[in-house]
Amino acid sequence: MSETFNAERLTRLCDFLRQSPTPWHAAGNMAARLEQAGFQRLEEKANWQLTPGKRYYVTRNDSAIIAFQLPESELTGLRMIGAHTDSPGLHLKPNATQCSAGWLQLGVQVYGGVLLAPWFDRDLGLAGRVHVRHADGHLESILLNVDRPIATVPSLAIHLDRDVNSGRPINPQTQMAPVLMQSDTATLPELLAQWLKEQHGLNGIEVVDFELGFYDVQPPSLVGVKQELVASARLDNLLSCFIGLEALLACDGSQGALLVANDHEEVGSASACGAQGPFLADVLKRINAQVGGKVGIQGDGRKGEKRDKKRDEKGSEETLIQLIQSSLMISCDNAHALHPNFRDKHDECHGPAINGGPVIKVNASQRYATNSVTGALFRDVCREADVPVQSFVTRADMGCGSTIGPITATELGVPTIDVGVPQWAMHSIRETAGSKDVEYLTRALVSFLNRASLS
Repeated sequence: MSETFNAERLTRLCDFLRQSPTPWHAAGNMAARLEQAGFQRLEEKANWQLTPGKRYYVTRNDSAIIAFQLPESELTGLRMIGAHTDSPGLHLKPNATQCSAGWLQLGVQVYGGVLLAPWFDRDLGLAGRVHVRHADGHLESILLNVDRPIATVPSLAIHLDRDVNSGRPINPQTQMAPVLMQSDTATLPELLAQWLKEQHGLNGIEVVDFELGFYDVQPPSLVGVKQELVASARLDNLLSCFIGLEALLACDGSQGALLVANDHEEVGSASACGAQGPFLADVLKRINAQVGGKVGIQGDGRKGEKRDKKRDEKGSEETLIQLIQSSLMISCDNAHALHPNFRDKHDECHGPAINGGPVIKVNASQRYATNSVTGALFRDVCREADVPVQSFVTRADMGCGSTIGPITATELGVPTIDVGVPQWAMHSIRETAGSKDVEYLTRALVSFLNRASLS
């Protein structure tokens, strides 16, 4: 630990990763830290009363979260950080119970672009949310986390498949159902009732619905002779959620600042709590309506009041656009680090090094939202924070992934840049990043949130 940057922060990171097997758990853990730091919870169904100088947060679907701080002075712009709470994985089908060869298995569907091979022969737990009906008839949503090895996806022995190392495709329908117990009669609802009783003391409940997925119960760890690496499940993109939260809690509060962690990025972001949905826009409208600029029009009589209302609404729309255009979004999602065994997969001039600092991600086809204006500003932020900065561009003969950055920029029109910590094994069941890069990006984001000018 002595060779790493900020050992306490890395300990908090590992705890957060271990305790956040699903987006609901991640958002809940972020909310808990925000409340400890004095952030006030807001409910979307209630009227908001926002006060300059105060800090607030709100969730949607319990899996996405937005936290923001308002300056004591006039709100002229927001320094925004974006990330996402979801990760690729194996999720349960609604009628998941299936038996084969005397074993209980659970049918799964693939969520996002999963790297399937690393899922074999892992110790798997199960987590998500379950909706139950109590004896009196009322429904309740409950978080479940079976954080012990209850399942595995066993490999087929090489003796029975001599071509397995020659690139045999994996069929997720027929080859990825985890094995749970030796039984021809056990069912998933029975197991869920048992686990809910163990964790929440619930008796006499009926399982009505659920959203559950398997995950690797191996805890996060620091790896390497000098602990240069962080290895864990769900680094993409809980690492960015954690770093964004650390920066928001560490900044001086002098500027308007906002952290958004959307859900469903790995499947396209098209949901009520995804970046393509209205969550962030709804929050910005409510912030602007209460603490943004206002157009005050005087009038008399009923006709005058109607004219005033229309002009006030137009003025509110105008001040919202002004607020958005005076703001900046840093979309944080991990980048592909140069792999020592696959150097040819990178452009020779754009292979980010692990522990080489945050990465600016650029794509001419707008798969990333970075442009020269936002890129120059982030480079200046890193200069002020004394943090090294790198660039990533995919090879011209390869495709490119994307992030919430271009989607947020498209939906809001906010100036945006895509950055991230470099990592290996993206979308694997266990990913790897640099321990120093956690500190580098946190310091850069704190400097960004404290920055007096966005020009």
